[in-house]
Amino acid sequence: MAVENRYFKRDISWLSFNYRVLMEAADETLPLYERINFISIYSSNLEEFYKIRVADHKAIADGVIPAEDDESQQEAVELMEAINKEVNRQLDERVRIYEQLILPAMRKQHIVFYQSRNVEHQQHKEFIHRFFREEIMPYLSPVPVTKGVVSFLRTGRLYLAVKLHQRGVEPISPLYTQYFVMKLPYSKVPRFIELPKVGDDYYLMFIEDIIKANLDAIFPGYEIESSYCIKISRDADILIPDSANTQEIVETVKKKVKKRKIGAVCRFVYDRAMPEEFLQYLVNAYRIHPSELVPGDKHLNLEDLRLLPNPNPDVKPLRKPQPMHLGCLDSDGSIFRYVEKRDLLLHYPYHSFDHFIHFLYEAVHDPTVKEIMVTQYRVAENSSVINSLIAAAQNHKRVTVFVELKARFDEENNLATAEMMKAAGIHIIFSIPKRMVHAKTALVLRRDEQGHKLPGFAYISTGNFNEKTAKLYADCGLFTSNAVIVNDLYNLFRTLQGKQGATFHRLLVAQFNLIPELNRLIDREIALAREGKHGRIVLKMNALQDPTMIERLYEASEAGVQIDLIIRGICCLIPGQPFSHNIRVTRIVDTFLEHARVWYFGGGGKPELFLGSPDWMRRNLYRRIEAVTPILDSSLKQELIDMLQIQLDDRRKACTVDDQLRNLWKSPHPTKEKSRAQYNFYDYLKAKNLWTIQGDNRDAL
Repeated sequence: MAVENRYFKRDISWLSFNYRVLMEAADETLPLYERINFISIYSSNLEEFYKIRVADHKAIADGVIPAEDDESQQEAVELMEAINKEVNRQLDERVRIYEQLILPAMRKQHIVFYQSRNVEHQQHKEFIHRFFREEIMPYLSPVPVTKGVVSFLRTGRLYLAVKLHQRGVEPISPLYTQYFVMKLPYSKVPRFIELPKVGDDYYLMFIEDIIKANLDAIFPGYEIESSYCIKISRDADILIPDSANTQEIVETVKKKVKKRKIGAVCRFVYDRAMPEEFLQYLVNAYRIHPSELVPGDKHLNLEDLRLLPNPNPDVKPLRKPQPMHLGCLDSDGSIFRYVEKRDLLLHYPYHSFDHFIHFLYEAVHDPTVKEIMVTQYRVAENSSVINSLIAAAQNHKRVTVFVELKARFDEENNLATAEMMKAAGIHIIFSIPKRMVHAKTALVLRRDEQGHKLPGFAYISTGNFNEKTAKLYADCGLFTSNAVIVNDLYNLFRTLQGKQGATFHRLLVAQFNLIPELNRLIDREIALAREGKHGRIVLKMNALQDPTMIERLYEASEAGVQIDLIIRGICCLIPGQPFSHNIRVTRIVDTFLEHARVWYFGGGGKPELFLGSPDWMRRNLYRRIEAVTPILDSSLKQELIDMLQIQLDDRRKACTVDDQLRNLWKSPHPTKEKSRAQYNFYDYLKAKNLWTIQGDNRDAL
């Protein structure tokens, strides 16, 4: 990729990240079903990418929405071409990994994936025909496809397109060749069907292959010429005008979330083996633009592989590190008593999310607790967090929850949860105009029997209050009773309630003091480097996209500041250039999704560390409410320094990202390396949980 300017395109950079996810499926040292799961994750990521990002570019390219300041109509067209070119390249690799690596690996484990024409055993043929007649055929509804009238294809659903001709009809007749589509009924029937075991071998089959093997039963009197799977992705973004007030936001979400499934087409995926004539007929019938065409695998919707059954008990799943409970808490596990004395730092999923739930339980039952405030961005279903807050309200605590209705794909769930909490007596604050609240914070305020203030508790996290994702995402959360931070967080909640003129002294809040403080910290490292001292910055985030902050990092690099970026996803900064020769970009993809945001500024031997909710993207820094806390406890500073160093030392799952957006292994033989950050850090925390690490004399980063 030629470097023509100072930034990578955001979406091309994201595709580089998603390709790194796909690389995990090729890692033969991983358990078989873990590799299969990474194909599922890659495919699911790509589906969402087309529904949101590509849909937006297409709307600009088609003139449906006005061009933006940073993207003209022509640029949108060119970017879509670049995206489709890169996606096609990656899908070729996905086909290779799946067909040449995964399927043979499954056969070695005595798991055979049948295709529609390679059924070997007579008992399987009989099973397939019987299963089709009894379990599948009642749900099939073939619909003819003509250039005048076509059925509506739902977003993300898999369809089988069939070409056939009627027996006894002259080839010159317009009725000779006909086309049909059928929606696969795997909301009624599983996508993957287990067949009877034969000898040592277990057999699986895609539902579409069972249908293909029985098409003659669906179309009696016809000759089946061919059949291929197709899928449409539709625009799933919900656009809310900046001018909308809170009530209008609620009404817009209620209305538009129901229309998400009928949005404009942004991708038409088809089996790449489909003949051109067949494809062109469908393109004309469904009025598909050539830019929307994306060739896919024989089996589409491979995100469903996460549901693939494992019929062989000898094929073991991945043994993940199990969340540990902290030994530093007293016998009854009181977080209140511990945090009154010193700050507490949790690392999910290595530490149990039960500690946060227990914190809420303490707040429910402690008579000194008068008020609880929480922000909710993505809410888990049947959430223990929500149940605890409802219990608190029923126990006569004042509970305030800010619910962000604009959290993409969680709008409906968040709205339903908010209404349930409101019915239980919780004070709900909905989305605020022009801003999205992405902060992950909780606040507990206390008073004694005489009404005097007692130390309150603040919790600031990099991840959502979501029990499900807390087992999958690597995040950090800080409990503190520091009076200044507690008061800052109280002011943040007052701001969300519409109060004006808030000031923050230690908490960094986007829209207020975050950008000035980041500039101060970068300026200090630049000054140190120019004085011949050690200027040092380490930034761990999900994404780096804001041009202003990227330019600040370029400036620091040119001044001699040594900068390491641990960026999982989008990174628009281009390394390896004269203006970035002191910047290195590391990307880690492993068992857990790296989701934490942790920032280190060396300070000439007096490092300052921060954790919080924002990435360095324009939306986070300028259009959202985000919260970042400094780490004040010296031992917790060291813990985060050690975490960052362990990640930088990873040679097993870490890649560097070069100036061509390639993911290059840090080690020439990564599968043989033992330095694996996520597992090494778990061991580090486990050891620290068993005994107190004495001293604070480790080297700085």
